[in-house]
Amino acid sequence: MSPDTTVPMQGEGVRFGEMVSVFARIGVLSFGGPAGQIALMHHELVEKRRWIGEADFLHGLNFCHLLPGPEAQQLATWIGWRLHGMRGGLVAGLLFVIPGAVIILALSMLYAVAADLAWVAAVFLGVKAAVLAIVVQALMRIAGRALDTPLKRGLALGAFLGLFLFDLPFPLIVLGAGAIGVIAAAFRPGWLALKPAAAPSAPSRPPWRSTIGAAALWGTVWAAPMVLIALTLGRDHVFWDIGVFFSQLAVVTFGGAYAVLAYMAQEAVQSFGWLRPGEMADGLGLAETTPGPLILVTQFVGYLAAFRAPDPFTPLVAGLLGAILTTWVTFAPCFMWIFALAPWIDRLGHAARLKGGLAAVTAAVVGVIANLTAWFALHVLFARVGERSFGPVRLDWPDIASLDWRAAVLAVLAVLLAFRFGWSVLSILALSAAGGVALAWAT
Repeated sequence: MSPDTTVPMQGEGVRFGEMVSVFARIGVLSFGGPAGQIALMHHELVEKRRWIGEADFLHGLNFCHLLPGPEAQQLATWIGWRLHGMRGGLVAGLLFVIPGAVIILALSMLYAVAADLAWVAAVFLGVKAAVLAIVVQALMRIAGRALDTPLKRGLALGAFLGLFLFDLPFPLIVLGAGAIGVIAAAFRPGWLALKPAAAPSAPSRPPWRSTIGAAALWGTVWAAPMVLIALTLGRDHVFWDIGVFFSQLAVVTFGGAYAVLAYMAQEAVQSFGWLRPGEMADGLGLAETTPGPLILVTQFVGYLAAFRAPDPFTPLVAGLLGAILTTWVTFAPCFMWIFALAPWIDRLGHAARLKGGLAAVTAAVVGVIANLTAWFALHVLFARVGERSFGPVRLDWPDIASLDWRAAVLAVLAVLLAFRFGWSVLSILALSAAGGVALAWAT
């Protein structure tokens, strides 16, 4: 039995060509982060066309929250799977990613050759200040929704302190929080505000064959470029490092792009030397202005990493290959999770301990994003940031004399526009970029 034969075909009357057209439109218009992207899909697919019911849409969204990776892209993949099996899921998921990936690639190419120009640097001064405000806004929004019990608030605080003061590995934070959530769900579900699970429906035959087939197929797709790199360029090449790093990241990316940016930046800057301090904020600013999932910022990192260590290729060719490889190993797992686990969605809906683990990870992600906020603030507002150690405590410490007053002014402006006047992300980015140019010209 192939994976497609287990698909519950809710949208049986939906023509494949019509589905492709609608998801292409969604992919081009999917600005605004996961909240806006999910709202757009709900409008187009539930309210306007009624291809999927409200309850099924929410059920699918909850399922995607259980998975690592961008939930909006995975929701699009799951809906495509519901409508037209694996080919429907593949097309829907790809159309959600491709428009933004193409734009990010073009912007990465421009950035690699023009970032040192004075006017480009001025634009990105404003962009980085706006990104700081946007991350603060995301932190407040997620904290308000996720931290509704003392245990969750404790997990968020513990995650922040573990990262900011003790430099604990990001995967350890995620796995530790998940383990605590599983234990709490088993013995004290109220500590996580878990609702009682609904009674399971009549038992059906577990879809093992479909799951194993999809996992084998997409595991092979995921690993294929790494095998090719190992056989041709070797494990000492930058492509191998890119593939391994972003494959690992794909497994622990709970909570969206914001949750892993500080970890990604730390590794890319300090461990691999792919980026200079502050460039991650530039990349996120580019990703905020384009459609598609914010995790496409990984493509920016992959392009620069390969562009700056191109042998035996030219910098342009190496950058293109690095960007493609990064996107491949970032999103191939997303398709694997959906196609392998979607047939289990009804069973997973009753897994209380799994829900507990997810709730705890979501709470810890708030602390992770708080660490990202602090990291961005230090590197956007100060030109020099050092490190001080006090036993096991490691503390990033700015040189106060290196404060960039222009970045501080633009950051305050962006915070006011976001919180006081409710401006959109794109509007804040545009005005901050213009402000960066104006301040550079005036000084």
